[in-house]
Amino acid sequence: MKNIKPITIAKWIFKILGYTLILMTISIIFKKSIYIDNANYGIWCLLISIIIFLLNNTVKPLLFWLTLPITAITLGLFYPFINILILYLVSFIMGNHFNITGNIFIVFLIAILISLMNFIMNEIIDWLFRKEK
Repeated sequence: MKNIKPITIAKWIFKILGYTLILMTISIIFKKSIYIDNANYGIWCLLISIIIFLLNNTVKPLLFWLTLPITAITLGLFYPFINILILYLVSFIMGNHFNITGNIFIVFLIAILISLMNFIMNEIIDWLFRKEK
């Protein structure tokens, strides 16, 4: 088993907390399209964020490689559909505590916004931890 550095664990924690804030923001903006259980709202957001983080690091690379021809043909326009699939997978795992409703265009917009916010958050976290070295 490889040694995991404390700085790596700190980056994971910051990314999960960032995912939680992003998910809270998106669920507030799109109240009719994303539902998160109001009982213990913060805990559900944190749990959903952990699941999204795990799926993004395990399942998403596999889905990316499987759909690479379609993504290449559509010049990258298919990539948000992988994020949509991850969101629906989390919705399936969480049951009644996290639901995605609405038409595909709204869900597509949500997936793009989440991806954009995640990209910005990851760049900020990487920049912060680059300063630490």
